[in-house]
Amino acid sequence: MKKRIAKNIEWSILICTILLVIIGLFAIYSATANSGYEEFKKQILWIAVSIPLLIMFTLIDYDTIAKASPIFYVIAIISLIAVLFTKPISGATSWFTIKNAISIQPSEFSKIIVIVFLALIMSRIKKRNSKAINKPTRLLILFLIIGVPLLLIVKQPDYGTAIAFMLAFLFMLFCAGIDKRYIIVTVLLIVIAVPLLYMYVLPEHAKKRIDVFLNPDLDPRGSGYNLTQSKIAIGAGELVGMGLLKGNQTQLGFLYPKSTDFIFSVIGEEMGFIAAAAIIILYVVLITKSLYVAKTAKDELGSLIAAGISGIFFFHMVENIGMTMGLLPITGVPLPFVSYGGSSMLSNFIMIALLLNISGRRQRAIFIDE
Repeated sequence: MKKRIAKNIEWSILICTILLVIIGLFAIYSATANSGYEEFKKQILWIAVSIPLLIMFTLIDYDTIAKASPIFYVIAIISLIAVLFTKPISGATSWFTIKNAISIQPSEFSKIIVIVFLALIMSRIKKRNSKAINKPTRLLILFLIIGVPLLLIVKQPDYGTAIAFMLAFLFMLFCAGIDKRYIIVTVLLIVIAVPLLYMYVLPEHAKKRIDVFLNPDLDPRGSGYNLTQSKIAIGAGELVGMGLLKGNQTQLGFLYPKSTDFIFSVIGEEMGFIAAAAIIILYVVLITKSLYVAKTAKDELGSLIAAGISGIFFFHMVENIGMTMGLLPITGVPLPFVSYGGSSMLSNFIMIALLLNISGRRQRAIFIDE
């Protein structure tokens, strides 16, 4: 059975992941040269811890994982509530800190749990009636499932992760066959809600980020400083880059935070357009293959999980790269497999494992013991 799973696995997803991790390690190595390579060493450790999780979540039938998701959903909600009472870091209560050395971000793991739990509920709704997903009562249940963790994440506040949740949910609804009228109504509500949220809900620092995005020269030494330095770094790299450990913005400390939010700027400056373009191509392949897994999954459950994961990777790629180039507002969203971060690395590897899991079980025959 395992041989058949290995034969069906979409190995190109794993290959893209490995290449992104390698490029990320080079970039973090250079970005942490002035701090004793501490984050670089930790990143290697997190990758090592992620590999057993990758193997485990690939081998365990995703149907079994989904059946356990209600329990993990409750644990996720409890952790998202508990983290609100922790000490703020950079103005956000998003991390549990262990002995001032290890930080765990529950919202990263909540993304996976909520996607799998939503997929379980949506697949059961569709199993009873393929059109039932469009019933208002069923949609209300789905909105409540995602709404609770979403509100808790906004409370932290972590708007980037909140948007990632919403985009993953939209990918899943589209995959489930949501009626077009709901999509039109949603778009209209977003158009109405965005200016209202800007005026009455968003805190001042979030408003400043949007203002700077719309007018980069508004506050070049304040809110617009990081964006300005990021664009200078990417532009300075030209075709082949200035070389590892040789980037002016990176090595002289003008670029911040260079190992997480602005890691793509480091790559653009020191490795050049060729490496930056290669990263974008790798993500396009990864997301395209993830959507292909969603299309070819053996059942509705696998299709919905893969669609939600595709939405997460799509948002993180577009938002992180877009914000470093001034095309989108800065939200602090990391670049999957490239940015430094333990929680994000672990959760991203688990999502890759689920994609491999679903792709490997695309033929029903493999469930029959021989």
